[in-house]
Amino acid sequence: MQDITGLTRQQIAQLLASDIPDGSIVNLGIGMPTLVGDCLPSNKDILLHSENGILGMGPAAIGNDVDPDLINASRQPITLLDGASITEHTLSFAMMRGGHLDYAVLGAFQVSAKGDLANWKTDAADAIPAVGGAMDLAVGAKQVLAMMEHRGRDGTPKVLTQCTYPLTGAGVVTRIYTDLAVIDVTPEGLCVYAMKQGVSEGFLRSVTGAPLQFPDTPRTIVLDPAGAPRYA
Repeated sequence: MQDITGLTRQQIAQLLASDIPDGSIVNLGIGMPTLVGDCLPSNKDILLHSENGILGMGPAAIGNDVDPDLINASRQPITLLDGASITEHTLSFAMMRGGHLDYAVLGAFQVSAKGDLANWKTDAADAIPAVGGAMDLAVGAKQVLAMMEHRGRDGTPKVLTQCTYPLTGAGVVTRIYTDLAVIDVTPEGLCVYAMKQGVSEGFLRSVTGAPLQFPDTPRTIVLDPAGAPRYA
């Protein structure tokens, strides 16, 4: 088996952030997705929504910018952009449930070949179920981008033909970002959009628990001298 060093979580966030179109309204889920907020290109006008009642969320707050009353859904201190608004939960969730979000970026324990998402409960004995607003986001956003490592800590695949954990939403994921590849969920199945440089088709198939389709010339994810990922 290949000795592959995958993308870091920060690099996955950078790659995903570069794919979000200008003018989008985006929710960032708890955990890994919060990293995306610090990676958005400065030449794009992207409006960030947080389920705890923020529209116009800025980057993470550091130093003197930290205000304990300004946090995201992961309870991390954040900043506000000019013109940002703060609402209570009923309005915030109405935005989520009403189809007003272009994208929801959500972490995942598992994603199936049909785009089923499992991200609120595992079968671990000490796991604490925590669905939060993930179900509302999964069914309310126009597109759901799943962000995760390709394999679990024990090496088991997290992209599967069928999820084994309880579902957050059925058929909701449109694209999967992992440390090894970017994979589109299509009516015909999982189609590899890009692979990290050094990853072969055979290796990716071996660490994925569902059939994969490959274009004739899949894109390659390369790193620039500063370590930032881009498509080649």
